[in-house]
Amino acid sequence: MGQGEDFAYNPHHYLKHCDAISHLPLPITVLYNQHTLLPKPITMSCSILLLPFLLLHVFLATTLEAAGGNGEWNLLQKSIGIVAMHMQLLHNDRVVMFDRTDFGLSNLKLPNGECRKDPTELVVKTDCTAHSIEYNVAGNTFRALFVQTNVWCSSGAATADGTLVQTGGFNDGDRAVRTFKPCPTCDWEETKLGLSGRRWYATNQLLPDGKQIIIGGRRQFNYEFYPKNDAASNNLHNLPFLSQTNDAAENNLYPFVFLNVDGNLFIFANNRAILFDYRNDRVVRTYPTIPGGDPRSYPSSGSAVLLPLRNLQSKNVAAEVLICGGAPKGSYQKTFTGVFMGALDTCARIKITDPNPEWAMETMPSGRVMGDMVTLPNGNVLIINGAGSGSAGWESGRNPVLSPVLYKPNNAAGSRFELQKPSGIPRMYHSTAVLLRDGRVLVAGSNPHIGYNFTTVLFPTELRLETFSPSYLEPGFNNVRPTILFPASQSKLKYGQKIKVRFQVAATLDKNALLVTILAPPFTTHSFSMNQRLLVLEPNVFHVIGKSTYETEVTTPGSSTLAPPGFYLVFVVHQDIPSQGIWIQIM
Repeated sequence: MGQGEDFAYNPHHYLKHCDAISHLPLPITVLYNQHTLLPKPITMSCSILLLPFLLLHVFLATTLEAAGGNGEWNLLQKSIGIVAMHMQLLHNDRVVMFDRTDFGLSNLKLPNGECRKDPTELVVKTDCTAHSIEYNVAGNTFRALFVQTNVWCSSGAATADGTLVQTGGFNDGDRAVRTFKPCPTCDWEETKLGLSGRRWYATNQLLPDGKQIIIGGRRQFNYEFYPKNDAASNNLHNLPFLSQTNDAAENNLYPFVFLNVDGNLFIFANNRAILFDYRNDRVVRTYPTIPGGDPRSYPSSGSAVLLPLRNLQSKNVAAEVLICGGAPKGSYQKTFTGVFMGALDTCARIKITDPNPEWAMETMPSGRVMGDMVTLPNGNVLIINGAGSGSAGWESGRNPVLSPVLYKPNNAAGSRFELQKPSGIPRMYHSTAVLLRDGRVLVAGSNPHIGYNFTTVLFPTELRLETFSPSYLEPGFNNVRPTILFPASQSKLKYGQKIKVRFQVAATLDKNALLVTILAPPFTTHSFSMNQRLLVLEPNVFHVIGKSTYETEVTTPGSSTLAPPGFYLVFVVHQDIPSQGIWIQIM
């Protein structure tokens, strides 16, 4: 999709004009019949006016279904009671999800008659419903969690011991620090003034020493550390780059941050990036502006990943960043006038370790704003969720993009994108996606308006939970799919440690198509997966143990600069088909 305005072919604009002509009230409740948007009811005069557009929608939907695509969708829960605006997979195979406390009442009651009583709350001062859950992947069950302050548009990361540390939010939660320890009965614990700055739309990045750096937030052109480096010192550090990238729509919120292989931070905001030495508070390098100059950060909301790190034993490890989608300059402001510009259909890729780095531009099958980018165990990237026009923000997106796209970074330029099978559920503003240990992608959320609104809106509040299974999970690949036998899940490993990985493969093994990968599960919200990181461990010793049983030796990353301490998922990948993962802890 290009960047033009969609006014000319969006039937909802004609509905408004049609309603004005007929002087009849027009409900804006809509039904989604798979991929066809059917507004109803419509007057006879309006029906005639809209007939060409409705037929076009039906034609496009039919064409989309006929095109098929790879992968499979499965509905797990018709309702989890809350909107999964934020998600984190933990090392006990539970996923913590939460939305916000000033939405009103959710569809899930807190247990044992518990209620949140907050006289500073803007909507419901006594709330006996949950705004966070813990989802059990294996059992497909969930339980309510009690979040005490407003977590709306917050950030977080899992620490070295597996505790989820979640920071900031809105109103009474903007300086709060919340922790959740993985255990069957654990709940949120909160420190209301745990931060030095107000963190709303900030980004957290794990550091080699196990601490977190928290960067930015609305009107916060600074950063801080958690835990603080020194309790007695000032923990707020000015970062002029954030004020320099602030524009009329901000477009510098939830900055894309990655720990580079040299220990510095790659920080992207709006349409450009720096390499930042946080230890000495200085900019090491300024990268070129993305060609075209359009913004990619919230609310223009593209997405970004650090591509897989390879050749970890080499002296100079290369690092590449990929940024896809977003909204053109001015798109956010135009949504307030009822004009929804087409989302950006480009990706920008840059090798951030090159002496003279340049952006290489690629074109996706269609434009996408508010998409999520999920790194898969085999190193490919799934681009999922989002809209074809508009921007992030209340009622600001249109034309849901229902088909994910697979990006294969090792393919030649021009042949890296593959369209996948479409979902029947629009995932707009406040939708999320995370990889699970079994290789599926968990998809949830979508709430492009204030409150839990299920009627009289274009895109109702979405409480359904589903998974997308990439094609590597198809039964036809079972014979080449590895099964890990050793090491045991939850093993504790050291940096630079040689480990033996034993596995089974039913088919004839191709040693040249064998990889071991480790992946750090991210904290995901608002189209960015914080701390998402995949490293490739190349096998250097290989043994045949018995029939269909093999053993290879790999070396864990040599330092916490390459892989910050914490829990990782280990996969054996054979002919691009990954095993189920096992958990390890690297310290």
